[in-house]
Amino acid sequence: MTFDVNALRAEFPILSRKIDGKPLVYLDSAASTQKPQAVIDAITSFYTECNANVHRGAHALSDEATRRYEKARDSVSKFVNANRREEVIWTSGTTESINLVANGLAQRLDPNDEVVVTEMEHHANLVTWQQACEKAGATLKIAKINDAGELDIESFKDQLSERTRLVAFPHVSNALGTVNPIVELTQIAKSTGAWVLVDGAQGIAHGGVDVQAIGCDFYAFSGHKLFGPTGIGVLWGRFDVLNAWPVWQTGGEMISDVEYLSATWGALPNRLEAGTPNIAGAIGLGAAIEWFLQQDITALQQHEAQLIASAMEQGEAFEGMRLVGTAKNKIGVMSFLLDNAHPGDVGFILDRQGVAIRTGDNCAQPLMKRLGIGGTARASFSIYNTLEEVDALFAALRKAKSMLG
Repeated sequence: MTFDVNALRAEFPILSRKIDGKPLVYLDSAASTQKPQAVIDAITSFYTECNANVHRGAHALSDEATRRYEKARDSVSKFVNANRREEVIWTSGTTESINLVANGLAQRLDPNDEVVVTEMEHHANLVTWQQACEKAGATLKIAKINDAGELDIESFKDQLSERTRLVAFPHVSNALGTVNPIVELTQIAKSTGAWVLVDGAQGIAHGGVDVQAIGCDFYAFSGHKLFGPTGIGVLWGRFDVLNAWPVWQTGGEMISDVEYLSATWGALPNRLEAGTPNIAGAIGLGAAIEWFLQQDITALQQHEAQLIASAMEQGEAFEGMRLVGTAKNKIGVMSFLLDNAHPGDVGFILDRQGVAIRTGDNCAQPLMKRLGIGGTARASFSIYNTLEEVDALFAALRKAKSMLG
């Protein structure tokens, strides 16, 4: 199968937009990916053909909606190589997935227990554990990174002990693009008997996620970073772990039997999915995964590698640019500072040229403080970007540099 980026781009309606008369160069996929027509069609089809609640109605619409909804669960299960479909729990996104685990962990921690994370965490994979430890009186420990933005493996090992109950780390850093050695980290952490959670928000869209091969207990991700809709996400967890995990929310769908003064919970996955779910979102995410699986994943990965290699090469040669995050193994993200310019000013000037990037602390304030900066400008790339768009980014940066003096 030959990879044709222009044919791929044609499947994304929004990429034909113009901003102030200039072609859109969308370089903010780490925040949210764009959606192919197949996903848009799947959502529209649900609302126009079988909009009904799932698992409840005794009528044709409900039956069809349920079949589409559960088919999407099967798609996710296949995509991450789950051992059982019941291991796929629908959530609103990575943040809720992590909170689901943290809420249960807080009920299991003792004051002498420890949780370990890293210096490169997104707030969603840091503040949640802060709160869980605070509730239990437990200790949160932080593994260090080096100045290139790579995890210090020895520091990681040093934080672990027989008191470690859970270890959490990102598959890929949203602010730096660093790809962590998640199999190695999982093996190290599991040697202490700890549970392991991988924040897969930035890793999932690059393909090749195999939760059985990783060996973790939890893998969390969001649909909107995988060419799917917003408001839908997944917590994958090992069946035996999820089956014993404290329930997250209570209400409809998740119960087995209810009396006025007591209740018992249903089986997985329902016991962790209270209330009416985001049916359209799940169906849309299922469509995104099926669309993605039709692509030549190896060719997509090679294309993405070319994009980041070109961006980093041009960035290193760009006078006045400081690259933030120079790990040997990185993907998708080029964060930078331009001379003494405020990142927000750089982003504004680029936007006027049709180039969309992210600016600010990237929901990673402690990481920014560790690096001695307030924030960055961040260009992030996906499979639909082109090498010409990388060139357009630097053409826009040259104009920004001249305007900002």
